[in-house]
Amino acid sequence: MFEVWAPQAAAVEVEIGEVRHPMTAGAGGWWSAEVPGAGHGTDYRFRLDGGEALPDPRSRWQPEGIFGPSRVYEHDRFVWSDDLWRGRDLPGSVIYELHVGAFTPEGTFDAAIGRLPHLAALGVDFVEIMPVAPVPGGRNWGYDGVDLWAVTDNYGGPDGLKRFVDACHRRGIGVILDVVHNHLGPSGNFLAPFGPYFHPTASSFWGQAVNLDGPGSDEVRRYFVGNALQWLRDYHVDGLRLDAVHALRDTRATHLLEELAAETEALSAAVGRPLTLIAESDLNDPRLMTPREAGGYGLAAVWNDDVHHALHVAVTGERHGYYEDFAGALAKVLTSGYYHDGTYSAFRGRSHGRPARHVPGYRFVCCAQNHDQIGNRAEGDRMPPEALRLAAGLLLTSPFTPMLFMGEEWGARTPFLFFTDHVEPRLREGEAERRRREFVGFGYDDWAEKAPDPGEELTFLRSKLDWSELDDDAHRAHLDWYRALVALRRAHPELTDPRLDRVRVEHGEDWLVVHRGTLRVAANLGPVALTVRLAPGRVLLASDPSTALNGEELFLPARSLAVVKTG
Repeated sequence: MFEVWAPQAAAVEVEIGEVRHPMTAGAGGWWSAEVPGAGHGTDYRFRLDGGEALPDPRSRWQPEGIFGPSRVYEHDRFVWSDDLWRGRDLPGSVIYELHVGAFTPEGTFDAAIGRLPHLAALGVDFVEIMPVAPVPGGRNWGYDGVDLWAVTDNYGGPDGLKRFVDACHRRGIGVILDVVHNHLGPSGNFLAPFGPYFHPTASSFWGQAVNLDGPGSDEVRRYFVGNALQWLRDYHVDGLRLDAVHALRDTRATHLLEELAAETEALSAAVGRPLTLIAESDLNDPRLMTPREAGGYGLAAVWNDDVHHALHVAVTGERHGYYEDFAGALAKVLTSGYYHDGTYSAFRGRSHGRPARHVPGYRFVCCAQNHDQIGNRAEGDRMPPEALRLAAGLLLTSPFTPMLFMGEEWGARTPFLFFTDHVEPRLREGEAERRRREFVGFGYDDWAEKAPDPGEELTFLRSKLDWSELDDDAHRAHLDWYRALVALRRAHPELTDPRLDRVRVEHGEDWLVVHRGTLRVAANLGPVALTVRLAPGRVLLASDPSTALNGEELFLPARSLAVVKTG
């Protein structure tokens, strides 16, 4: 059965090969047709009122790319081996973000499966993969996706994603999928001819806003909610990272996010495993995580950029762009979640945010690096290893849900650059300039001189991880530090305690001591060795072997961190 929503069309046909099959109009603007002999593997397109042949808005498979025909894909044909998988809860977990195309030299789901032993040994609980919808050309971050129900064949198509999820579950690792519902890419977006999918006037920097609250929006909302549930149900994915939810324009009494949370909760009960929704939002609004019964949206967690910014400033000293607000902010974010909780933001030129100290810390997904914070730098440069070791020590002993970005665990030297592969000349030639305009005011005035062309294949190839770095002693030592931190987090309940009111921070200009139950996380952020006073105890872990605790005096070498068990 072929079905498509096209409420404004007078006639719709499904085209298979050279043959057009008329479809029958049904309730609510839906059209349907039975075509004998069609099934898994059949290529097809739709024609509206005799116009051009277009892919299915709910296409599950686009093997020839975004301009090719859709192909029938039957989910039940895949044989799963994760029957015993009961899912993973977010509290106490560590997330690892990766881009499938850049994670391995091959850039496929199957190649990523081969690296799962590394992730299991690191101790991560979830892998979060950047968007996998079909995109223009052969390389893209994923946020230019169209055909949102499909999986790009660049990585291995729908079966490839299922093999990856299945393999993760066999290793005890959950999978979070990054999905984009606030806009579609500028190339290959054929939704508009089918119906009122887009808002007539509202938009963001990335494109036209989707129609969530105007005429015809009931079915548009079902399109996006159904898309989310597909990943959780048919691909056995354990959670979704919802991209830039602040760009979702929805004035209805029940926001799309609240509706999605309710549907996800119902699906979780049906499949018998936890399903997690994590929002990316720059609003600093705890209502996103507040339970629906208490008037919130009921999401599990949000990305918390304030923690990243405070960590970054503390260990690197950078102050440009949005970092200007975060000098000396580390103590506050470790105890309050948000730095901007109603305070004035110089970068925005206004007050921003709302208090969130009552929110359990695990509901904040926090990082020292992620795809944005590296890739949105002109040269895609990562944090220096010395600074990263400090940041990781503070992050992995924090009350938040830590997220690592691929390669940081061994101090990867490869950049993560912004890359695209637009097929239309106007998009390919203008991408670098659009990128420069996006970051006006962010302190990257030399962007044009430093940033490589996003459309050059070399830009993408340079962004691939170099796994041979693990043969180097310095990289292996860096990895050992990360493994030790993750193991320490798992061994001591004080470190996963999410109650922010149980966290206390003492600090000076270049040092801080974080109190986590009987544990003390002491960090020297400056270039000169110093001594801090603690209760007597023993050092559990130190980034520098010359760290020493003599009675109540802890000697900390420059740019070092130690975890001490007191009492």
